[in-house]
Amino acid sequence: MTRPQSEEHGASGHVGRGVLLVALAALLWSTGGIGIKGIPDTALKVAFYRSAIAAIVLLAWFRPWRIRLSLPFIIAIVSYACCLTTFVIATKWTTAANAIFLQYSGVIWVLLFSPVVLKEPLRGRDVLAIAAALFGMALFFVHEFEARGMAGNLMAVISGLFFAALIMSLRFQRGASAEAAVTWGNVLTSLALLPFVAGNLALTPKSVGVLMFLGVFQIALAYAFFVAGLRYVTATQASLTGMLEPIANPIWVFLLLGEQPHALAIVGGVIVLAAIAWHTWVAGRGVPPVGM
Repeated sequence: MTRPQSEEHGASGHVGRGVLLVALAALLWSTGGIGIKGIPDTALKVAFYRSAIAAIVLLAWFRPWRIRLSLPFIIAIVSYACCLTTFVIATKWTTAANAIFLQYSGVIWVLLFSPVVLKEPLRGRDVLAIAAALFGMALFFVHEFEARGMAGNLMAVISGLFFAALIMSLRFQRGASAEAAVTWGNVLTSLALLPFVAGNLALTPKSVGVLMFLGVFQIALAYAFFVAGLRYVTATQASLTGMLEPIANPIWVFLLLGEQPHALAIVGGVIVLAAIAWHTWVAGRGVPPVGM
């Protein structure tokens, strides 16, 4: 039995609205690189202010006061807090392209560790995606001889591992509130970093403006858009649309700051994203992104 044409148009309209909302979220998330690199403040200072501002907005928006405090939820918020911090450090230490592509590879770590953590079977397509993505990741370290750049690449890989831990802990809880994890993860980030930056909280007017944008729009509003979009699209559609973030992030930095990643890093990034996109499309089980 086919649905009436008006119902089909209505459903497609809802999907289109969902894709648009997720795309807006991804584009806002993608401004993280240009914001972090556009001000001279230290990585920890940027991470502190960005998360503190985001936490205030997210607490007011989602009001996640009723949470089920459990070990997996604690792991989720700690993982997200570490992911936020290491991503900012990586963006400061290496190119925006390297930071976002290597951090985004967290999806591959989910596939790799899910059989052990979540008891999910490792299929042939998983192995192919993991192998291709690991090869792409290796290209980021070719011709990288500068110590700070190498450290930044490693920090981005670590950020991806924390991202994987966040996703798996939320999956383990089966229905746990991602909104609560993101909100309290930002609260934890700001509280944990405060002792390290308390002696130097001064900001220039430019830094205030950029950090307000990062906290309010790049994290909080972007995540609100994403949650709204998820009502109308599948996790697979959200994941594929969310790939606008790692694509657009280095483009903004290149256009506005002139930072150009190494050619092999671009090739590696394309391989990583292609492997994730292929696996997401074939498996039909996406890992919805969480903005960094």
